[in-house]
Amino acid sequence: MISNKLCRVILLVLCCALLSAAAPAVLAQDSNPVQLVTDNFDTELYLLLASNERGGEPLPASLDQVVKQLRGTLTFKNYSLAATLLHRVKSGGSLNLSWIGGPLRPPSTISTSPTLNQLSIGQLRVFENAGGPMVQIQRFSFGARVPIQTGTNIAKSGTTSAPVIAYEHLGISSDFSVRPDQPTIVGTLNVGPTGDSIIVVICARRVQR
Repeated sequence: MISNKLCRVILLVLCCALLSAAAPAVLAQDSNPVQLVTDNFDTELYLLLASNERGGEPLPASLDQVVKQLRGTLTFKNYSLAATLLHRVKSGGSLNLSWIGGPLRPPSTISTSPTLNQLSIGQLRVFENAGGPMVQIQRFSFGARVPIQTGTNIAKSGTTSAPVIAYEHLGISSDFSVRPDQPTIVGTLNVGPTGDSIIVVICARRVQR
């Protein structure tokens, strides 16, 4: 016959085992309150030219708040639209784009050598949490490889010469989060000897189903 003391010990061990098995499930549920969203997003990349000397293409009304923020922070007189890039990316997806020419070509580069531009997003992830949806843009990179003359090759005859060209990378790389449908300043890039700047603005708009 099992004594009352032994029964109490067995009951205590069983209770501890049941609590230990249930604890990880509760902790896992509490530590993962964020829900992944798999919607498609239109990523709008705006390149703004900030200058004290010249204007250009007018800015869309959707960038009014961005320009207001820039005027309160920077001292440039004019802001104009240099380029707009629009691409669709699914939450959890990536983007890679390259092209020749563009606003990141410094005046000192060689006119006969192309400037190679590049835009990439390593991964776009969208989460719903208590504060509302956030778009996480990981391994964002925008920039260009520009030709720079580093020297001159002269033929043995001395009658002809050719420039020696090396490509240097200009651009910005970052990880950040933005609110959907809200244009956000990513960074600034100085271009040219006049002190002009290219301002990179991104907006992620959820595609309506």
